[in-house]
Amino acid sequence: MIELTIDGLKVDAPEGATILQAADGAGIYIPRLCSHPDLPAVDLEALEPWDRVFFGSGVELRGPAATRPERHGGNGGYQGCLLCVVAVEGQTDLVRACSARVDQGMRVVTRSSAIDARRKSQLRQIFSSHPHACVQCAQRDGCSLEPCSSNVDKLERCCPVFHSCELRRVAEFVGIPGDTPRFHHAALPVVTDEPLLLWDYNLCIGCLRCVRVCRDVRGVDALGFVLDEDGRPRVGTRAPTLAESGCCFCLSCVEICPTGTLRLKAVDPKRDGERITRCVFACPAGMDAPRYLREIRRGEFARAAAVIREAAPFPRVLGQVCYHPCEDQCVRGELTQPISICGLKRAAADHGAVPLWRERLPSVAASGKQVAVIGAGPAGLTAAWFLKLKGHDVVIYDSQVEAGGWLRDGIPRYRLSRAAVDADVGEIFEIGIDFQGGVAVGEDVAFGDIRNSSDAVLIAVGARNAKQLACSGSDLPGVESGLGLLQRLAVNDDADAAQLAGDRVIVIGGGNVAIDVARSALRLGADEVHLFCLEQRAAMPAGVIVHPGWGPSRMVGKERVEQVEFRKCTAVFDGNGRFAPVYDDATTVTQSATRVFVAIGQEPSLAFAADATGPALTDGGTIACNPDSLATALHGVFAGGDVALGPASVVEAIGHGRRAAAAIDRYLGGDGDIRLELLDQTPAETRIDQIDGFAQLDRVAQPRLAPDSAVHCFDIMTSGYTDDDARREAIRCLRCDLRLQIRTNPAPPEPCLSVSAADVARTPAGPGVYQLLDETKVVYAIKGVSDIRRALLEITETSTKAKYFLFEEDPMYSKRESELIQQYLQQHGCMPPGEGDDDLDDLF
Repeated sequence: MIELTIDGLKVDAPEGATILQAADGAGIYIPRLCSHPDLPAVDLEALEPWDRVFFGSGVELRGPAATRPERHGGNGGYQGCLLCVVAVEGQTDLVRACSARVDQGMRVVTRSSAIDARRKSQLRQIFSSHPHACVQCAQRDGCSLEPCSSNVDKLERCCPVFHSCELRRVAEFVGIPGDTPRFHHAALPVVTDEPLLLWDYNLCIGCLRCVRVCRDVRGVDALGFVLDEDGRPRVGTRAPTLAESGCCFCLSCVEICPTGTLRLKAVDPKRDGERITRCVFACPAGMDAPRYLREIRRGEFARAAAVIREAAPFPRVLGQVCYHPCEDQCVRGELTQPISICGLKRAAADHGAVPLWRERLPSVAASGKQVAVIGAGPAGLTAAWFLKLKGHDVVIYDSQVEAGGWLRDGIPRYRLSRAAVDADVGEIFEIGIDFQGGVAVGEDVAFGDIRNSSDAVLIAVGARNAKQLACSGSDLPGVESGLGLLQRLAVNDDADAAQLAGDRVIVIGGGNVAIDVARSALRLGADEVHLFCLEQRAAMPAGVIVHPGWGPSRMVGKERVEQVEFRKCTAVFDGNGRFAPVYDDATTVTQSATRVFVAIGQEPSLAFAADATGPALTDGGTIACNPDSLATALHGVFAGGDVALGPASVVEAIGHGRRAAAAIDRYLGGDGDIRLELLDQTPAETRIDQIDGFAQLDRVAQPRLAPDSAVHCFDIMTSGYTDDDARREAIRCLRCDLRLQIRTNPAPPEPCLSVSAADVARTPAGPGVYQLLDETKVVYAIKGVSDIRRALLEITETSTKAKYFLFEEDPMYSKRESELIQQYLQQHGCMPPGEGDDDLDDLF
């Protein structure tokens, strides 16, 4: 370690560190723009400009450094932003803290009149070619940017990232010189036709952070620069487009840009205030897809399976039947096709033979609490799994002899194999969950008895009852429930083969169950299968004749159903999005049939809830519960899955099971944290490196049964990826998570003072605005007053929350207060909570 002194403070830094790194380690702020904590130290000699780059949409640029290198020297004369200059004792000239290395006994000064003057000079140069009217505007805080209250021309104003702009923060710390020339718009290209990002060359300050992260960190090297006549960098791409330049669209260049030059076309989603990838946000179970894709790229399938199990105890099931909303949001889909996230989940389960996750299952002390779960479907089993791992005893009651719910007796085997269900359910019970199968609550055991013998109850009975069709003739022989067919097939795939052979089948309904029934009828030998539904369907099952936009009006037959009459459906939902179909009775069609299967929806079986001991129901027939905590009005009783959601997907039910487990654990006195760590956190690869034709890589197809074979058997339709194909598909991932791991540059210190008599005594006894901060330095109150000192002295005597304060002198304090509150609203989405008996508490 090297010992040096910075601004009179003794600092230890590793040998070879830069002064900037040493200062950051000691919490001493030095302004910078070209430097960044996730980039190597600036090496000017390594920043050789290219002979040629392409600017904008294929417009070629040549810089004088490419043709006359003697003009600027070996590195083209580029000196970086020079905002980090400091004084080192014994050296005449100021030095760049980002490149100067620490030395034993070195004495450094980071602020002086000479240093400030040099920084302001550099800032003046930066702003000579960058819009800065907004930064100098007295009304900048809280400004909505559009329209401009000062009527500044739009081309001279700052960009949409103004309120989070790194350049702005640095400029406000350094101070913009009053003689900074007015900005003149150069009409440089604004590229909008590249995928995923916008590129506004008018906002580039030539910090080269995008070039360096692409080359030195990601190893892609798709960006470069030339120098203009004044020696300032102009960034471009190796070829006319990003894709042709070898760009991997990791978007790290966007993340590291200190201005609005590079911006995302779509805003990142947030969960609990933190930005996350779109695929993770879209997953109802919150599964970390980027992390398990990373393990698959490395060929570590068992590790990938452990990542999946951290979020859900159904890796095999989800790999086969998840409806993968994550893929709908996959950013890769904006280039070619989305990553096969679901297929890769299955690959992890198929090829991760060694169950690494078992070694990391938490061993926790028994809580002494017992939870009863009614229903052994995906929601109930998921909740039971996580609750058991939190130390609670769990007993599951289910009317079926085998656990699994709809997974076992509702989803056809050509979509979900019995082996997958058996394996996942078996591993759930391995941790010691008590399963009471063949026990119908309300018949074999009273709900009140279960509640009295348990500390908490989760009702997760699913939606196993078929909705009835209210139309004439629906009670004719030959008309039956589609659910009944699927449940019989779950016991024996060939149970109805003799009955359906040669039949003309009508399936009524447009949901997934109706599609499963139609496809099953084909496999059972039906001559024709007609599906009539109210909705328009984008995807149609092969071999099924689909009639969208029709609803049944009556069924006709003598001894059994012979035909069904349908009327035209002109609207499915009302103006509020509620299901309220509208029909044109004058427009009808008739279809002959020998069998009709009705699959118009499902509803929970809640007969046990009818007595006084059961929970209240909604008008829709589900259990009434708090949408956040899933708690019912009955103390200690919760509801989850289809019984609370209405009929939903497997992954949505699993997500509900997770939420229920967290809520019940909190109710029982736990912390509600059900996160599992079943795998050590290996760091993500920072390098991507170029892959030939990466942007155009097509999705790797999974092997599937040929349609003419699939319609005649119940074999599972897809056999899943080989390990090599899975790795090929995982390589297509854009690795969006890497961008979110890029840190931000240290921000300039906030000029906050402690709420003490000494600091308050230094404030002016005049008009202005104060802001109060709590112990974590979060602003919670903003107020304009006629006497700052007197108001703050009162705060020191009355407030226990205020630990720090900021203040501004301003005779127009009411106006300034309003501006700061508007700024707070933009940043936080709510008003500040206020302080005690503040007379503005009615606003807060």
